[in-house]
Amino acid sequence: MDIEKFKSSVYREMADITKALGNPNRLEIIDLLAQGPASVEYISENTKLSTANASQHLQVLKNSKLVKTDRQGKYIYYSLAGNQVFQVWCALRRLGFSQNAELSRLVNDYRENRESLETISSEELMSKMGGDEIVVVDVRPRHEYEVSHIKNARSLPKSDLQKELDKIPKDKKIVAYCRGPLCVMADDVIMLLKQKGYDAARLEKGFPDWVALGLPVEGNPPMEAMAPPSGTFETI
Repeated sequence: MDIEKFKSSVYREMADITKALGNPNRLEIIDLLAQGPASVEYISENTKLSTANASQHLQVLKNSKLVKTDRQGKYIYYSLAGNQVFQVWCALRRLGFSQNAELSRLVNDYRENRESLETISSEELMSKMGGDEIVVVDVRPRHEYEVSHIKNARSLPKSDLQKELDKIPKDKKIVAYCRGPLCVMADDVIMLLKQKGYDAARLEKGFPDWVALGLPVEGNPPMEAMAPPSGTFETI
C-alpha cells in the first residue's frame, strides 16, 4: 500500500468515528450509557426516541466500535465499548464549552432562569462527606441508583420526591446529582427542594465523572477502571 492510499484509509476510518458522534441523539445515548448497560427499550424510554429509531442509532455506534452488546437471556444490553469512549465524550464537552459561546450561553441562561442554582465540585463534596453537615441524593431513575451510586447517597428521583420528602432533614445541606453536567434532573429536584425551604445545591458534574475520578461508590460502577492516567476531568 502506498503512502497516499494508507493515509486515505486511516483518515476515512477516523472520519467514520466522528460521523457516528456527529448526531445529537447518539451523543445523548452515549451520555446515558455512561450510567451503565441498558436495553434498547430503556434507552428508548429515557431518550424519547422510538424503539426502532434508538436501535438504528445504536447500530451506528456499534458499527463504529463505540458501543458493544451483551446478551442476557432474551435481552440484549448495550454499553460503552471502553473507557476511552467516555473520555472522548468528556473531551467533547470541554471542547464545546471552550469554543462554542452559544453552548455556554444556553446552559448559563437555563440555570440563571432557575435562580442561579448553587453548584458544588466533586472535590468539595468529597471533603464534606466525612462530616454530618450534608445529605447526598441521587435523582437518577432508581434502576440506575441500584446499579451503583455515590457512597452513602440516598435515592430521590423526582417521581418519588413528594412521598420521600419527610425523610430528608431540613437542618442539613442537600447535594443532588444526576447523570452529568448536561442532565437537568438534579436542577428540577433542587428547585422543588428550595421551594419547600431546603438548602440545596447541585453536584457540578455527575455520577460517571465521580466514578472516573476514583471517588467512593457503592454497587457495581460500570466504569470503575475509567479514570484517566492523570485524573484530569476539569470543568465540563
